[in-house]
Amino acid sequence: MIYGLLGRRLGHSHSPAIHRMLGNPSYELFEREEDELAALFAREDIGGLNITIPYKKTVLPYLTEMTDKARRIGCVNTVVFHADGSRTGDNTDYDGFAGTLDGLDYPVDGKRALLLGTGATSQTVRTVLVDRGAKEVRRLGREELPPDADARHFDLLINCTPVGMYPNNGESLVDLSGFTRLSAVIDLIYNPHRSHLLLQAKKRGIPYADGLPMLVRQAMAASEQFIGKSCAKEEDILRRLRRQTDSIVLIGMPGCGKTTVGKTLAESLPKTFVDIDEEIEKTAGKTIPQIFQEEGEAGFRGREKTAIQAAGKEPNRILATGGGAVKDPANYDALAQNGRIYYLQRELEALPVQGRPLSAGGLATLQTLFQERDPLYRAFADKCIPPGTIEEQAAWIKEDFYANCHY
Repeated sequence: MIYGLLGRRLGHSHSPAIHRMLGNPSYELFEREEDELAALFAREDIGGLNITIPYKKTVLPYLTEMTDKARRIGCVNTVVFHADGSRTGDNTDYDGFAGTLDGLDYPVDGKRALLLGTGATSQTVRTVLVDRGAKEVRRLGREELPPDADARHFDLLINCTPVGMYPNNGESLVDLSGFTRLSAVIDLIYNPHRSHLLLQAKKRGIPYADGLPMLVRQAMAASEQFIGKSCAKEEDILRRLRRQTDSIVLIGMPGCGKTTVGKTLAESLPKTFVDIDEEIEKTAGKTIPQIFQEEGEAGFRGREKTAIQAAGKEPNRILATGGGAVKDPANYDALAQNGRIYYLQRELEALPVQGRPLSAGGLATLQTLFQERDPLYRAFADKCIPPGTIEEQAAWIKEDFYANCHY
């Protein structure tokens, strides 16, 4: 039998990979328009479907029965096709979101929760929160934004919309600066790993979670119904997916070895290496020194920001940035949304200056530049990598990435 995911646009989906890890190799993507659903549900070779936007309510007429859980929520994301031709609808997103709360170790009993969005996903989230004893659950549609003063006093904020999802990275429905009581933030999108909303939470020290744990947990619950098993542990799947999709970002002084270390990492990791300075030169059709000479540093930084935004939104990269990328705070979000950021440290005496406009002037210039930038590098970095050989630094980064990329 064939299993799969039904939706209108599915290019970003991790579901086939997840179900293969769960022991189901026959899992496909079914991109269909609404007028094609009847033919799909009439097929006799399908054993089960997961349902995503915009069809979680649309498929209800094709069901023979619904579980009590799905009936209470009012929509389904899992349909089991039985041998007698009947079809049962369930909502394993309920299990997925409940697991996300457990993963955050966040008890909602007595809490006030604010949900962004009023669609099918928000109905599922609301049901879980009510079942777990939330004091209040309020859903806001886009026409009700920005939130009023009362809404800014909620404890838990959950984005149940696709706003901020690739390729529209950087978008967010709310600014967290006015929220005074938030103790957790959840964004149910998972591409990018950290949306603009989650990066706001990270900077404020608020615990947060993206949508990948929910995706994995609901898939495990669906797999149990489809093939009677789920052959992998949740944490193992999450770790494998993060390793396959998260990026490694290298920052540090000009000439510290970011390009060389990055290329060394790319030899042993299935990730695409991108040198930001090379991308700038390709786009501009001239060298970095020429850009500085003709457009000044401001012109170069504008080109650099554009290149970082383009490269940072793509998953599974190794990014070697220019030495001054940390001067623009906006570059942090672009690099951190999918990446773990490493500050490569090198003795100043070992740094080359030839062909580097801002390093010209020798050791004295480098010392001044270092004093200016070292605090910025440390503010951006998830991990500082001490001086060492290229091979040593690459090995240290790889070890740390494997240990921590799933957070």
